[in-house]
Amino acid sequence: MSTIDEIKDTIHGILPEKCQVTKIEMEGPEVAIYTKNPSAFFENENFVAKTAFELKKRVNIRTDKSLLMDEKDAVAKAKEIIPEDADIKEIYFDQAFSEITIESIKPGLVIGKGGETSKKIILETGWTPNIIRAPTQPCEVLRGIRNQLHKYSNERKKILKETAEKIYSDIDQSPKDWFRIEALGGFKQVGRSCVFLETPHTKVLLDCGINVAGANDPLKSFPYLNILHMPLNELDAVVVTHAHLDHSGFIPFLFKSGYSGPVYCTPPTRDLMTLLQFDYIDVLAKEGKEAPYNETDVKKMLKYCIPREYREVTDIAPDMRLTLHNAAHILGSASVHMHVGEGGHNLVYTGDIKYGFTRLFNNVDMHYPRLETLIIESTYGGKDAIQPNRQDCEDYLLKVIKETTERDGNILIPVFAVGRGQEIMLVIENFYRNGLLDTKCYIDGMTNQASAIHTAYPEYLRKGVQRRILQNDSPFTAEIFEPMNGKKREEVLQEKGVMIIASSGMLTGGASLDYFQRMAEDANNCMVFVGYQGEGSLGRKIQGGLKMLPRTDENGRTKALNVNMRIETIDGFSGHADRDQLLAYVRNLKPKPKKILVNHGEKTRAAEFARTLSSRFKLNARSISNLDAVRLK
Repeated sequence: MSTIDEIKDTIHGILPEKCQVTKIEMEGPEVAIYTKNPSAFFENENFVAKTAFELKKRVNIRTDKSLLMDEKDAVAKAKEIIPEDADIKEIYFDQAFSEITIESIKPGLVIGKGGETSKKIILETGWTPNIIRAPTQPCEVLRGIRNQLHKYSNERKKILKETAEKIYSDIDQSPKDWFRIEALGGFKQVGRSCVFLETPHTKVLLDCGINVAGANDPLKSFPYLNILHMPLNELDAVVVTHAHLDHSGFIPFLFKSGYSGPVYCTPPTRDLMTLLQFDYIDVLAKEGKEAPYNETDVKKMLKYCIPREYREVTDIAPDMRLTLHNAAHILGSASVHMHVGEGGHNLVYTGDIKYGFTRLFNNVDMHYPRLETLIIESTYGGKDAIQPNRQDCEDYLLKVIKETTERDGNILIPVFAVGRGQEIMLVIENFYRNGLLDTKCYIDGMTNQASAIHTAYPEYLRKGVQRRILQNDSPFTAEIFEPMNGKKREEVLQEKGVMIIASSGMLTGGASLDYFQRMAEDANNCMVFVGYQGEGSLGRKIQGGLKMLPRTDENGRTKALNVNMRIETIDGFSGHADRDQLLAYVRNLKPKPKKILVNHGEKTRAAEFARTLSSRFKLNARSISNLDAVRLK
């Protein structure tokens, strides 16, 4: 008997005849149960709970298609049931999943106390509500993503069925099965993170990013996928820790090159990485360069995304189980726990983590059921990489802003559109709310769209920010902030005494580079770096004291650009843990790993951090290089 047949038999053994189950389908790692009597499940909620517990899977209850109300009538009925205060923005149907999708500013009212409102929708229309939160500010990219998912729901259903067949295929597991990793990018460097996991039965990629400071040179910018010596369509899964391009930016290339399998990540990561991938294509096109993939490849990737929530255990292969944990780095960022084989090995890949105060997120997860091998980032792992006190950093930022505006200078803050952009906005909004600052702050580049996506997922944010968004008081739309909305950058700079938050954070392209070139020669202006500057990036060079660089004017002539503006670096806003925080993370991690591999750090920092881990914790810690392979079992 196949694993899928065993799952179906288990369900039939748990559910009584009165549930009138008409069909059971596997949708990727989830189970869909179709019934002609949905009220039986509401009268005894233990049916679903017991089924999910026995199977260790997410269970979706759907009414048999014969009971589905006409779509037009179902819309009218849903609007009649849902309180007007829910502020519904859109209603549409997914026939493939028997779902009515309801996008609302206040989805809690669509769910109702104890789920009563959503249950009533099922019972009276037959359609199962898929309740999603509308952003509190317009977001074209998010709307496009949701429309794309809806448009291709039939195809997604087919993809999920095919994925389920692979996940639950029968294999002969042996206690002697081996487990290895291969470093394809992001080891002894920051950028193009990519880890290849392999067992005798399964091949998985953890992250597949680009090096944004690599000037689009394939040898410097992209993971070493060529050393896999296999077609990419033999990969079983891709797991993405977070949306930053150095972790997600090369995934569409996999689909362009023949991969057609699942991409596991949190829901915000799916949306944010799509935003950044589209922007990456657009920025390169404006620079006259060709991206390694196009928008069609990004849209194909979207269809294969299987979102997972934090701490949700998910089968992704016959011998691998995935759980994502909060990494507190950016919205939806995750550390990956991989349970390999029947208890054979447990790996945690931290991705990028923040073990310290942030205005955006709750504390990083520290506890795992089992852990033998840890792969940990080391962006700030060197002896010199201690971040200053956060309050001192905020005070100093306020001082720099005031000093610059008092002499009618403008302040440029280059940020990563996702993460640092929102963290700095919260800091500035806090200044404004406490009467410390009233300087106008323009938001340019992708930061506005990214902030809007944050408001669609408040449950991933720190409680105070979450509460404000739910009360329609989003800090990202405070009066102090002004989106560009068609304003020209030269007009903004003519105002004098304004702040500009612009992406990209390393001055590798986009709005921040344009502002820098317009502002650099005026000594009254100031640029403040608040995030990591990658090796080889223009931001790193300016941090290092670069005072002149060539610039091509609108007539194609090269002229010198003198950097006369004030340059400041304030490290305490980073979304990465510093050296002391990384050491505290390892110290407090439960259980303790037996082996540690260090990645995501420049060569000297990664090596020094590995030595410190070995001596301080008496662990086997190593800083391996790209192209190295390590057998873990």
